[in-house]
Amino acid sequence: DVEILNWSQIHHSLDRARQVLRKKAPRIVGISMLHANRLGALRIARLVKEVDPKTTVVVGGVGATFLWRHLLLNFQDIDFVLTGEAEYSFLELARLLERGDEEGVGKIKGIAMRKNGVPSLVPQAPPIQDLDSLPDPARFFKFHHVVSSRGCPWACTFCGSPRFWGRRLRFHSPRYFVDQLEVLHNKGISHFLVSDDTFTFKKDRVIQICQEITKRGLAITWQAISRVSHVDQEILYWMRKAGCIQISYGVESGSPEIRRRLNKRLRQEDIERAFSLTRSYGIMPRAYFIYGSPGETKKSIMESVDLIRKIKPLSAIFYILDIFPGTQLYDEFKKRSGLNDDIWLQPLEDIMYFQTDPRLTAEMVLEFGKMLREAFYGGLPEFAQALELVDKEELYPLHADFLSRLGLTFSHGDYSQNPLVPRPQETAERLFLRALHYHPDHRAYLGLGILYQKRGAHQETVRLLEEAICHHPQSEELHMCLAVSHMNLGQISRAIELLQRFPGSREATQYLAHCYSTLGLQDKARECLNRLAQWEE
Repeated sequence: DVEILNWSQIHHSLDRARQVLRKKAPRIVGISMLHANRLGALRIARLVKEVDPKTTVVVGGVGATFLWRHLLLNFQDIDFVLTGEAEYSFLELARLLERGDEEGVGKIKGIAMRKNGVPSLVPQAPPIQDLDSLPDPARFFKFHHVVSSRGCPWACTFCGSPRFWGRRLRFHSPRYFVDQLEVLHNKGISHFLVSDDTFTFKKDRVIQICQEITKRGLAITWQAISRVSHVDQEILYWMRKAGCIQISYGVESGSPEIRRRLNKRLRQEDIERAFSLTRSYGIMPRAYFIYGSPGETKKSIMESVDLIRKIKPLSAIFYILDIFPGTQLYDEFKKRSGLNDDIWLQPLEDIMYFQTDPRLTAEMVLEFGKMLREAFYGGLPEFAQALELVDKEELYPLHADFLSRLGLTFSHGDYSQNPLVPRPQETAERLFLRALHYHPDHRAYLGLGILYQKRGAHQETVRLLEEAICHHPQSEELHMCLAVSHMNLGQISRAIELLQRFPGSREATQYLAHCYSTLGLQDKARECLNRLAQWEE
């Protein structure tokens, strides 16, 4: 009898957590522990034991796996740590606890526990080879993050994934993965984040997944993580056809020397090629950059700035290099500093590399981040202007979707309010117009109409949206936007005609009340207001 609770914010309401624990009276509480949520996980473990000391507390996940000895030595509220992949070991633990078989518990593969007060670890079982043998969680839960494979063949110094999952990749079958997407889509999920370390590692399999998504007609969008050396035109074509709208690439640095120190083995030509191809197929390429790395200088940051200008990413995330247990960087840090895992007895979420390197200061690293962000955000209008999309007619509607989606980011999304982005509204307008060149895209019409309205060009808005409604006659949003422009032009009767097409709409009813009031039809205006009041009740 299992229940999963999202208690990521429970530290704001420990009384509520206490009430839930008393009401449910669980025999076992399992807690997923990352590094960033470590303190919250420990707080929950303590709370569980306060409510009922007999409840068994088990922690697992990447944060627990690499600190199992530290946790058992210092936190008596934790009874067991399950290291690595724990689907089968947790099931076995529950069965043995139910039977009271303490001797059997001590033989579970991958379990860490206290024996005579001393932390002890049983070696992990081999990684699960047949991932399809695992029950599909989509049968029981709703979620956006999905995974089609486990493992990473590379060994970046800052990443714990290879040590946790293994260097050899293991895959769900295309059918299992798409079945999961379909089940979740039927539950109302329409956008997915594919969390594989390198989704495109196996080309034929990726294409099979994409073809199966299109064959089933799943109206979904999704984003994935890849590696610049593992994409080509055929993969990108099928990914775009299947609804992929963004691919994230770990570039990390424009400096070959910094990449070498991070063991990020990438060729410059592969980086440039991957970003150019991804853009050309109407998929947003997002770049991950790391700064404050070993050997970082202003010169290496300028190499990253130069790379940004070459590859023209349309999205980017900039991280200060962190040191986490389970990584090569962490092992080197412990040797260099003479410290051990007891450092995590402090209320830390992470250790920033620059704090351990006397050649770097906080001021330097902040300046590095400023240089990178200014280069990226300042160049975005140029990056958007330079877009060249492949001339494949079957992709025209998808090109329009891509351009209008990007346009909305400039007109209403993250880039619209960022002071480092120059001329966001102008860039948005160009993108919306380019989208309409490819296809009568709903989002492009609406975004352009709102831009015209903002600058008071209501006649222009009316001409545009009358055309839009011919293509999208059922769109409430287009009708509302068009009605607003007619109202601003004093064409109240036309506005009423448009609004009356949506009798069940609160927004339309609000506008109708205003229109009727303007015409002096107070009875009709009151009728609209009464209807709104009833809906509120």
